[in-house]
Amino acid sequence: MAETTLQGLIPPLEKRGELKRVSTQVDPILEISEISQRVFHKKGPALLFEQVKGSRFPVLTNLFGTRKRVKILFGNAIEELGEVISEMLNTEFPTTLKESLSLFPKLKFLKALIPKKVTSPACQEVVLQKPDLTSLPILKTWPKDAGHFITLPQVITQHPETGTRNVGMYRLQVFDEVTTGMHWHPHKGGARHFAQYKKLGKKMPVSVALGGDPLLTYLATAPVPEGVDEWNLAGLLRGQRIPIAQCLTNDLYVPAEADIVLEGYIDPEEPLRTEGPFGDHTGFYSPPEPFPVFHVTCITHKRRAIYPATVVGKPPLEDAILGKATEKFFLPIIQKLLPEVVDMDLPVHGCFHNFVLVSIDKQYPKHAAKVVHALWGLGQMMFSKFIIVFDKEANIHDYGEALWRIGTHVDPKRDTFLSEGPTDLLDHTSPLSCIGGKMGIDATRKWPEEGFQRPWPDEVEMSEDIVRTITEKWKDYGLDS
Repeated sequence: MAETTLQGLIPPLEKRGELKRVSTQVDPILEISEISQRVFHKKGPALLFEQVKGSRFPVLTNLFGTRKRVKILFGNAIEELGEVISEMLNTEFPTTLKESLSLFPKLKFLKALIPKKVTSPACQEVVLQKPDLTSLPILKTWPKDAGHFITLPQVITQHPETGTRNVGMYRLQVFDEVTTGMHWHPHKGGARHFAQYKKLGKKMPVSVALGGDPLLTYLATAPVPEGVDEWNLAGLLRGQRIPIAQCLTNDLYVPAEADIVLEGYIDPEEPLRTEGPFGDHTGFYSPPEPFPVFHVTCITHKRRAIYPATVVGKPPLEDAILGKATEKFFLPIIQKLLPEVVDMDLPVHGCFHNFVLVSIDKQYPKHAAKVVHALWGLGQMMFSKFIIVFDKEANIHDYGEALWRIGTHVDPKRDTFLSEGPTDLLDHTSPLSCIGGKMGIDATRKWPEEGFQRPWPDEVEMSEDIVRTITEKWKDYGLDS
């Protein structure tokens, strides 16, 4: 599907039965959330709510609600993402004429890396110099939420000295017409930029894009390695330069095809403000905590803008589908650093960080322990609470088999080990915020060198000859009717 704007995507999705219009008026307070959850759990279509109480903007939910729809939206982009990042991280500058000439076939491809600056962008067709966030159909998802929360933002910031850009997804609680909370975790790129502005005593420009190309929305959620620009990646994956436009009230650039843009700033000298509670993807309310205040100086939008939203809560919900997409692209990056890794699974009910299942080509005693500690040292894998390592032949995506292997391969005293380190801010079980315990579990077949002095038994398996014979004769038994 070549179209990359929400307006352009709706007709083909609707034609395929992947989008349903809701013409009955709905309330952004709880009603849209409950409808969206029910449709998600039925593996239903994306929903375009055309009449939303209190706002003239339609609301789009459940866009990423099935793997089939993600495939339609992105094609092979997610599968290719890990390889593209690996190649970017390992690209070396040519040192000889021959090496330089070898780059020519890639030049057209690499040109797509650089975003294209445009004037008169679609995202600025309407300019609201007197911004009012309450005019947007921002949802209240759960009864005990502290208010209305923007849940699918692309939050754009830049390092004050290097100019390095970061695009992250941090929820925004609406405080009033022109301010929101900025719920970025201390380990995330936006928070690191904020720390630099605080050191310099300068106001921090921030812009928030809503809608536009769904790939840009997804990349704001992805654990892209430090120093890799999300828009560079999007250009490579789309095969064309991403159009961007300069904001009107700060110096940042935003995607030119975004539906809605919030421009503004954060003042590091301003006291933090309590944000939350919010019904989060853990299935629990995250508690009220202090966060920076985002001041909106201008709102711009397309004439036919669509407000995108997602509903998070007790898994699985829509964010779980994006999480499984991330699992796919993250694997090649891990394999580049840890070649012994064969496969990886992040169970949906583990809320992204709670469980990691990984299979390895075991080559020496305690190899599993080495892999566990290495994974805890890789980017957002540091948040993982339980990492369980299996032999290469294990089908770790079959949770029944995984449990069988844990139960039949693990001695809790010998094969489990504890550590302590950073945890996700939303982990309410840790004794301190962002610091808690972790467990590694070695579910591989044990070797004598690992202290296993008994003979490891053979697994029960049928003879290959009889399996082949029965397969050939299967129809003769008349058991398929």
